[in-house]
Formats: sequence, C-alpha cells, structure tokens
Amino acid sequence: MKEYWTALASLMGAFAFLQGVVHAVFPAELRAVVVRLLGRLTRAFSPYCYFDVTEMEGMSTNEIYDAVQLYLSSTAAPASGARLSLSRRLNASSFTFGLAASDRVVDTFAGAAVTWEHVVAPRQGQGFSWRPLPEEKRRFTLRIRRGDRDKLLPAYLDHIIAAAVDIRRRSQDRMLYTNARGGSMDARGVPWDPVPFKHPSTFDTLAMDPARKAAIMADLRDFAEGSAFYERTGRAWKRGYLLYGPPGTGKSSMIAAMANFLGYDVYDLELTEVSSNAELRKLLMKTTSKSIIVIEDIDCSVDLTNRAGAPPRPKPRASIDGAIEQDGGAGAGRSITLSGLLNFTDGLWSCCGAERIFVFTTNHIEKLDPALLRSGRMDMHVFMSYCSFQALKILLRNYLGFQGDEELDRLSDPAVLRGLEEWVDAAEITPADVSEVLIKNRRSGKAEAMRELLDALKARAEKRRRGSASGPAAAGKAAGGGENEEEEEEEEEEEEKRALESPNEGKEQAGTDSRGGGGQDEDADGKKQV
Repeated sequence: MKEYWTALASLMGAFAFLQGVVHAVFPAELRAVVVRLLGRLTRAFSPYCYFDVTEMEGMSTNEIYDAVQLYLSSTAAPASGARLSLSRRLNASSFTFGLAASDRVVDTFAGAAVTWEHVVAPRQGQGFSWRPLPEEKRRFTLRIRRGDRDKLLPAYLDHIIAAAVDIRRRSQDRMLYTNARGGSMDARGVPWDPVPFKHPSTFDTLAMDPARKAAIMADLRDFAEGSAFYERTGRAWKRGYLLYGPPGTGKSSMIAAMANFLGYDVYDLELTEVSSNAELRKLLMKTTSKSIIVIEDIDCSVDLTNRAGAPPRPKPRASIDGAIEQDGGAGAGRSITLSGLLNFTDGLWSCCGAERIFVFTTNHIEKLDPALLRSGRMDMHVFMSYCSFQALKILLRNYLGFQGDEELDRLSDPAVLRGLEEWVDAAEITPADVSEVLIKNRRSGKAEAMRELLDALKARAEKRRRGSASGPAAAGKAAGGGENEEEEEEEEEEEEKRALESPNEGKEQAGTDSRGGGGQDEDADGKKQV
C-alpha cells in the first residue's frame, strides 16, 4: 500500500513539472489554440451533439430558457434522483420544481432520449451597466445523438414551448374580465377589468346527467386538442355553445366548470355597456387566446330580435376614444345590431385569436333570431333541464357528504331514496331549489335532510297538479309545457326587464313569436344538441 501512494505522489509531481514546462515554453495563445483543436477533434468523433440555451440573450432574457425551465419542472420528478429546486411564481396557484445547478435529467421525445444539464458558473466582473446582469451565468445544455438531430429539432423545442405555455397558464390564477367601462380603454389601452376567477364549480360537482356531462367534456377535450384538425380543415379555432333552459338550472355553473376544466380565462361581456359595433369589435380584439367569451341572458341584453327594427338610442356616456356622446349628437344613432353580433361570433374579426369559446345563455331560446343559432356560431346547444334523479344524487353527494353512489345507496333509507326517484320528475324542480333545501337541512343529519327534500318534492308536485287542474287556462299551460307559478313570476320579471332595457320589444314581439321555431328547425337539420 505504501508503494502505491509513493507511485501516485511521483506521478503527480511529474505532472506538475510538465505543466510548468508547458506554461513556460508555450505561450497562452498557442495553448488556447491547442485546446480548441482538441475540443473539435473530440466533438468530431463523439456520437452526441450539444446545444446551449443561455438565460440571457444579450441584455434581454431568453424565452427558450424560461420555457425549458418550466417544462423540466413537470418532467424532472423527485423520483428521478435529480436534485430539484422548489419555487412559486407571482400569482401562481401551485408550486413548481426546477432542475438545480450542475444536475441533469433524461427526457424522451419521439422515441429518442435526450439529456438536459443545468450549468451555473460565476459571471466575471462586469463594467458599468444601466441594467446589471445576474451574478451567475446560467444555461441549459441539451445533449442528443447526432442521428436524432433532424427528428428532434425543431419539433422538440416547439413541444417544449407549447408545454411551457400550458403549464404557465394552469399554474397561474385564472382571471374573470368584465367591460364595466363599456368599451373605453384604461391607461394600458385595455378595455377589460380583471379580477381573480375563484369559482369552485367543476364537472364533478355539476348537477347534470353523467352521460350528458361526458359528451360535453369530450367535445371540450377535442376542441382544446384540435389545433391540427382546425388548421387542416381551414376552420377558425373557435367553438360556440348555447346554454338554454329555465332559471336556476346551472348555466353559470356550467360556464365555470368549462373554464376550470380547460384552464381558460373568462370574459363576461355586458352588451348593454357597449354602444356600437365598432366598440364590440375592439373588445373582441383585446381578448386573449385560450379564453371563454360569455354573453349571459342574450335575449334580455339588447334588442336583437328584429334585424329590420330601429335600434334603441344609447344613453350618453364615454365612447371608445373618451369623448362624451350626447343624445342627438353624432354618435346618438349608434347601437349594437344583430349583424354586428353575428360578425362578432362568426365574422372575419372573430378569427383574430385562436382557441376561444363563445358561450351564450338564455332562458327562452324561442326568442332568439335563428341566425344566432346556426352552426358556426352556436355549434352545440345544451339544454339545462330540471333536476333528474341522477343529478339529484350528485347534489346529495355534494351537500350531504356521501362518498359515491354505493355509500349513498347503503346509508340511505331505501323508501326515501325510491320516493326521491319517483317524485323528482313530477316536481320539475331546479338544481338551485334542491340545493337550497339541502343547505337549510344539512345540520339535521343526512336522513332528515333527505326526508325534508322528499317532502318538498311532493309538495311541489302536488302544487303543479292542482295548478294544472284548476281551470281551462291552467290546462292550456299544462299542454304547452306545464309552467308553475314561480316560473310565471320569473317570466313577468324578465318581461319587465326587457321592457325597460328594450323599448321597441313590444312593437316587435309578434315578429319574434312568428320566428320562434327557427332554432328548432336548425337543430332538425343536424345541429349538435345535448
């Protein structure tokens, strides 16, 4: 063992002597040339090629570096053995992992293995700069086989950038935008006011028949993953949804569930705050991709039921350029028209962004102009119906804490459960009304809450039955759809609202009713309806 250490010390001494001789005999410039030649020879015979992705590109940050860092945060799992750094970005809703300094991780793409190494080195002293650079130089080094170069580049980098955009969007808080100021811009030139979107509704908690929910989720998934399809077919990457049905059936919750499912921002467009088609177009141009544009109660927002009718005179307020429009002035005759709204959803300007969903909601589909309902504008019609037994079971799980249908069937009184199934269709009750009954009785215990719900269903069904048999007028209503007293009150309130917001509606009501069946004809021609 002693001889081994003696030989090692002699070898190190010889190496140090040769190094001193080389530094004394050969100048630094010649040594640098030799090092570069040796590096080239090594790379020429190496089966790998290397690519550096630096953090800074001159004085600006490198977009690819940030994308690689985000992408590796999803692939570099702690189980891989790599040392990871933990971080959380501003306005982010989750933590992200990153590759620590001087560590590496292996990834695969298109059947080829690649290696990423995070290299961190101290930056040499810099002179005076208006924008000081970081103290350390950071870069990612990508190592791939030479034979895989054409297969991986640039497809692999495009995949990384797309994945990073998706990770960044899903990790940040989603936003809800509104045009409370009409179409006028703020100091940043943006007409939308944002607030964090925290709605907890998901498709798991949405009270709807599971088969219908599955169909909607599949359609949304196909849309989000259909970039190549829409490009190949020459269609704009957008889709329209019409949610219609009685009040309280979950139309707003459906929109929130769609946003949470896709990870999209929501733009709540208030048409009554927009004074002209030009403002409507500018609002559309200021929306981002991967977003849901919502117009709720489209039949009550503005008077769009008659294309030939004279539009209502807008109230005086600030226009898009900040000027005040007075009644009788140059801008007094401007208003949103049906043509402007159609161009908003299906015109050339609707294609100025990609991956956007338009959602209209209404309580009375028969009052909408058939032009709004055709495919290309509202591609999918979703009827938000009264609460079915399957939807009722979802609400029981949500509010009473049942863990699945098996526990619901096991812990519930069979007679009560059968009674709920028997009476829910006859009661024609909305999910909102069911939720209110369960909220009021949730502290009484599961069994008591279900009995109270059964009593409420029976009372509601009996009330409807008595209303249907009370006279010829009630019988006529039953034949036309069986509206109950609460729905009549809601109908009256909506009529008053439309009368206040649309003075000309009463004059054009006859024309509207005569076209009420147009949307159904469109559906009969092949429109997708859920």
